[in-house]
Amino acid sequence: MSLETRQLGPLSFKIADQAQEFEAIHGLNYRTFVDEIPQHQSNPEQRLVDRFHAQNTYAICLHQGELVGMIAGRCERPFSLDGKLGDLQQHLPRHRKAVEIRLLAVAPAFRKHGVFARLAGVLARYFRAQGCDLALISGTLRQTKLYAHLGFQAFGPLVGSADAPYQPMLMRLPDYAAKSGHLEFLSDGQHASFLPGPVAIAPAVAQALAAPALSHRGAVHLQRLARVRQRLCELGHCEGALVFPGTGTLANDAVAGQLSLLGGRGLVISNGEFGERLADHAQRWRLPHQLMRLPWGQALSAAALEQALAEQRPDWVWVVLSETSTGMLNPLDMLREACARFGARLCVDAVSAFGLQALDLRGVWLASAVSGKALGSYAGLAIVMHNGDLQPAGALPRAIDLGGFAQADGVPYTQSSNLLAALEAALAIDWPARWQAVREADAALRLALGADGEVEAWRLLVDGPHAMPGILTLALGPSLRAGRVGQRLERAGFKLAWQSSYLHERNWLQICLMGAWSEAALALLPQRLRLAAGTV
Repeated sequence: MSLETRQLGPLSFKIADQAQEFEAIHGLNYRTFVDEIPQHQSNPEQRLVDRFHAQNTYAICLHQGELVGMIAGRCERPFSLDGKLGDLQQHLPRHRKAVEIRLLAVAPAFRKHGVFARLAGVLARYFRAQGCDLALISGTLRQTKLYAHLGFQAFGPLVGSADAPYQPMLMRLPDYAAKSGHLEFLSDGQHASFLPGPVAIAPAVAQALAAPALSHRGAVHLQRLARVRQRLCELGHCEGALVFPGTGTLANDAVAGQLSLLGGRGLVISNGEFGERLADHAQRWRLPHQLMRLPWGQALSAAALEQALAEQRPDWVWVVLSETSTGMLNPLDMLREACARFGARLCVDAVSAFGLQALDLRGVWLASAVSGKALGSYAGLAIVMHNGDLQPAGALPRAIDLGGFAQADGVPYTQSSNLLAALEAALAIDWPARWQAVREADAALRLALGADGEVEAWRLLVDGPHAMPGILTLALGPSLRAGRVGQRLERAGFKLAWQSSYLHERNWLQICLMGAWSEAALALLPQRLRLAAGTV
């Protein structure tokens, strides 16, 4: 938001539905199309009712309750353009349903504040729901560059009068969501988060968090916890799930605590920042282990894993499934099969993997997860999923004693009913549909970001079969700085990851499809990234 817009105060956008709003529309219509643009005759009432008013749907902009902008849409034929172009139909591409957008009017003081784009976004969302796939406008010649920037294409001859000429324009929308996504995003006036955390929160999850707090010993909380644990087991195909206050780091400490009681020697596998953190956990817990360290972004091969297991014969193996730092997916099936053959217990950091794609944890002893990433809730709840074989209670600090949690049926001490309610709301979605949406969005982003020979500006650090859908790490070229590009994107409404030390040091920028994200923002992201990077 610009300084001028802040000085003017907040703007609100909506579909007009009040009598006073329609009366204000007639006044703004007069001031624009009689006083400013001599398209209609003046009248003493200084009020202009559009001839299609009864059929129009108006998107409006309000400032302190006063109408300062409007735009109208209408699907019924004949359009006003039918009266200006006798052969209108011959100019149009094949389509299902068209909407004519007319009567753009913005008060002079608000014309440099993105009002048109946001008005058009409100209208686009409305008519998308009506099944429209083609938008038509008569664009004033003073704004044809703006219309073209938003996706409209000129067709046919000029229409109107010598005093008020217009250019017919259309937006062909075979995929309305993708083509008009930038309008819908701008209509929200909010930031779009593509961070790995904190993730953008769905409204139902925010509403659940705001409910009154409940006793963690009460029946409502205990019943909710039982449902959440059962749902986690269903999603992970595991025997048990424990939920307790904390972060993914604490969940991994709880795993390390179980390993300390197990004894024996282990193998920690690292090919990124979070693999290095597992190695740090093992060192801090003084766990006897060997570290198998691969270059960041290098895939774990079956041959390398086989060799390490054959040489070291570990009692346990600990590895990150989805290496958030690089977007690398370490193959669970290969790890599970190899550990089973060599008799090693498999432990996995699933903090970024769980919820981002389907995950089958059968054959895994312990898996760490967290509420605040791909599960789409608020940070604050640590999760450890297990196969039922936990070490006895009492030998570890209370905060990470998984055996103690199991004995207390999951509630050994105080828990937040609000965070648990939010997690339950986040879990109540169609997960297969969610995973499919992430895969499709990931594929579209990879295609868009790899287009136009932009390898000199950036490259996808991990791509192909070893890439985790929903995590894209971009290694920027030497002429770009991730911090500068990230700051420009945030000013444009997009939050990407770059501030973590491991990203900043390597000049990496990261896009994550965790939490709530919209098709509208996603459609605009590649273009905005190019603008921020100066490649267009």
